Amino acid sequence: MIRHLRERLLAPRAPTGYRPGATLGLLSRNLGQVQMHLLEPARAVLDNPAQGWRAEVRECVEAHLLMHVVTCEFHLCLPALQGGEVRLELRHAGAIRRTGLACVYRSGDKARFIQARDLLLSNAQLTAALMPLDFKRLALECRDGHWWLTLEHMGGSEVVNRMPAFRRYIQISPPQRAHLMACLGLFGESLPRL
Repeated sequence: MIRHLRERLLAPRAPTGYRPGATLGLLSRNLGQVQMHLLEPARAVLDNPAQGWRAEVRECVEAHLLMHVVTCEFHLCLPALQGGEVRLELRHAGAIRRTGLACVYRSGDKARFIQARDLLLSNAQLTAALMPLDFKRLALECRDGHWWLTLEHMGGSEVVNRMPAFRRYIQISPPQRAHLMACLGLFGESLPRL
């Protein structure tokens, strides 16, 4: 009984006021013509048959004192051309203004990282789509013969405060939506070649 009580009290819980799927519903309307299908309350699939990619979208909840933030992460899983494990991140370079893209090594095979970095940063279309894209995190991982991409956009998120009580959805603007869809499509083309 004590064990059950301890597990119940220490288990991670969703913050008060969190509504699973509410942010995904707002994001679905915000993305316009792209087809989104709900799999679970906090997980959906985006289909873009014209560009030939399919991405999973998940709500991620981050609790703070008297508030929480719900963000949406876009995930792509694509086959890798060759084996080897590597983890890397892409981010904007420049302290005040964006001056380019930086590829940061996290772990794994260094030769594989150099190969991936060179291919991604030399892709002019991908760079042109990523430069204006407002993303918080863009992580790439190669493992088990697949590339796993995680992209967290600054838009498509919801801020919920308990005191004073308010709830605000931060939408993805039409230009940002176009850049996001272009990035997902270009990663869908580029990653299987690595």
